[in-house]
Parts: sequence; C-alpha cells; structure tokens
Amino acid sequence: MIKNLLQRGLPALALAALPLLTTAPATHAADAPPAPPASFGIAGAPGVRAPLPLFEAIDQIPIADEQREGYKRDLYKHWNRGLNATDGCDTRREVILSEAIEAPAVAAGCKMSGGSWLSPYDDVVVTDAAGLDVDHFVPLAEVHDSGGFAWDAARREAYANDQASPLTLIAVTAKSNRSKADKDPAQWLPPAGGYHCEYAAQWTATKLRWNLAADDAERQALLGVAEDCPNTTVVYEPAP
Repeated sequence: MIKNLLQRGLPALALAALPLLTTAPATHAADAPPAPPASFGIAGAPGVRAPLPLFEAIDQIPIADEQREGYKRDLYKHWNRGLNATDGCDTRREVILSEAIEAPAVAAGCKMSGGSWLSPYDDVVVTDAAGLDVDHFVPLAEVHDSGGFAWDAARREAYANDQASPLTLIAVTAKSNRSKADKDPAQWLPPAGGYHCEYAAQWTATKLRWNLAADDAERQALLGVAEDCPNTTVVYEPAP
C-alpha cells in the first residue's frame, strides 16, 4: 500500500501524513536486536509532527461527544476537479489512478480500462475500476460529528477532496466501503485483520491532521487495536 502511495506524485509534504508502521515478531533470535519502527519520507520537514507511537498519537486526539445535528452529505462538496484541472479526471478518479498496482488505460473523459488495484480493507485485488469506491478514511458523517459541524464550506470541501495527504481518501472495494459506511473503529474494523494496525494509524493521523475529536467508545477501540501494534508510529501534517 505504501509503495502505491509513494507513486501518487503529490507535493513532497503529502507523504508526511503517512502513518509509519511495521509489525515486528513477538520474539527475536538471541543474537539479533529488535527491529526499529520503519521510517519513511520527511519527518523533519516544516509543519510535520515527529513520529509518535500509536498509543501516544491516540492520546492527542481531543475527546468529545459526537454531534450529528445538521449533517447533510452535500455540505461536503465532492468530487471537485482534482489536483490537475486539465486532465479530465475529478478527485475520485485521480485517487483511483494514483493507487493502481497496474496502471489502466485512460481515454477521453477519464474513462479507464484494464489496470489492477489492491483493496486493503479486505485484501482483494480488483481488475475493473468500476468495482472501486473512493472512501473518505474518516467518513463525512463522522467528520461532521467530530468537529466538522463548525467548519465553513471551504474547509468542508477541502477535507472532502484532500489529496495533499495520501491518507484522507482511499480506493477500496465497493463492498467493503459500503460495509463500513459511516462507522468509526468502535463499530467497524476492516475484515483484513493484518491491516488493523495501519487502519488505526491512518484513522488517528487523519483525525489529528484535521483537528477532529473522538468519543470515548472510539478512543477505547483505537487503544484496543494499539495493544497489538507496539511498533506502529504515526506522523502527520496539520491541514492548512
């Protein structure tokens, strides 16, 4: 997944929001020291927070009750014209193209044929872009509940189309996305168990990037996942 994200061609700081993670074995050979957490990209760049262990990153998320009142999906304008206003692809299609394992052919109107993708939620390979959804990693309704209710229209649109971080939007199977819907980690985790550490790290990084809160059940669920992720670290860049 990380390899695919590195191929997006986003601005350099985009990679700073990537949660940094490894899963080290529980025991090590007597003559081999434990492997340190993996480190990628530009953790020392201006505005980027230093790597934090997942537990510590979760503790930095503000705690607040959810507030769903006033939520409408169309308050969060998506999809806009994307990073390249001349390529004929909106944000959704740009994300799909950027995450391809094997690049599809692209015709006029950003119509895709061929190509392949790995959906990390369920560890399924997809060979038809029509079988993909682009998921807001923290769903729009959850964003609204967690602080987006106080945002203006421009900030809501910025979140809904955020390609400055390769974490906010992710291409996954339509089935897994619709199973997740607007649930937080207390209500849903990906069926691919090997992805849980990365999922918790990306959720945490996105909440921190956008200064969003978590309710207590959500926080406890994240901490529960973190118990099995001792070498998972989080790096994020606050959204403008």
